Amino acid sequence: MKNWDVFISYLRLPVFMRLLIIGTIMIVIFGTLIHFVEPATFRHVFDGIWWAIVTAATIGYGDMVPKTVAGKIVAISLILLGTGVITTYFASLSAAAVAKESALSNGQLRYMQKGHIIIVGWNERAREVIAKLSEYTPPVRCVIIDATLNELPVPFKNVHFIKGNPSYDDVLHKANATEAQMILITANQHKSEADADKDSILTLLAVKGIHPSIYAIVEILTEQNVNNAKRAGADEVIQTNLLASFTMANSLQSPGVSKAIIELLHQLHGKKLQLIAAEGPLIGKTFLESSEMLLDKRMILIGVMREEEGYINPSPHFLIEKGDRLFVITP
Repeated sequence: MKNWDVFISYLRLPVFMRLLIIGTIMIVIFGTLIHFVEPATFRHVFDGIWWAIVTAATIGYGDMVPKTVAGKIVAISLILLGTGVITTYFASLSAAAVAKESALSNGQLRYMQKGHIIIVGWNERAREVIAKLSEYTPPVRCVIIDATLNELPVPFKNVHFIKGNPSYDDVLHKANATEAQMILITANQHKSEADADKDSILTLLAVKGIHPSIYAIVEILTEQNVNNAKRAGADEVIQTNLLASFTMANSLQSPGVSKAIIELLHQLHGKKLQLIAAEGPLIGKTFLESSEMLLDKRMILIGVMREEEGYINPSPHFLIEKGDRLFVITP
């Protein structure tokens, strides 16, 4: 029964591994056999194994050759059997490499690393996010999940592609969602706003179901679904329509605002917008005093988040309290 289990385990190995085992056994057998058939020529078993490898690989150095009829029969047998096994082994190895490369480009290969960021959906927003994350040193490792792509149309080495429906557990496990650091769920551009929000919330429920502590950022298009996304476990909700309409409205009131905002974003190249906890000497200081203290660290203080309430450019006398988060531009 034990031997049968070993045989079954052998059959479950990849083809190239099975051929490698067969080839190794064959080399050892023929190397040992030629040593006993012609001990004068092959004085050690290692000499026989060396000869068997060179012969099976069709290299044929000619430093050691059989001289007797029996030895030549052994050599002929090795050439007939060994050459086929070795050739098949390298062919299967190449086929396995090609298959793995194909699975990687087609989004079928499981992602094995951890601490990465998952981005759901392929669109212009996702492309820009990946481009920005790739500029960091080292580049942030990302996994893209999308059901519409056949292969990922970006050249970034830090990006892994998984093809499939992001609300399915098996697809999320392929992306190693249980060990991911964050997930960004973008809205499906091929559906109506309401349907896109439903898909985003469904994906959020799925990923929170297998990894409750993952930090989830969700793009929501309709105001009505913002609370639904928060109830489903969203740590952060990005209302892209609200952001765009805010810019449009301000451009109507003050022409050129959109250009200024875009220019400001370009000026932030290489820098980061961050929320940092107010700690130590900042507690109890005014907004003006905190700004001066942070400037010494090359940080620009823009505003303060107090629980769910935001204060952008508050009064200079605004006091910083424990638990506040500071909205800053960092170098």
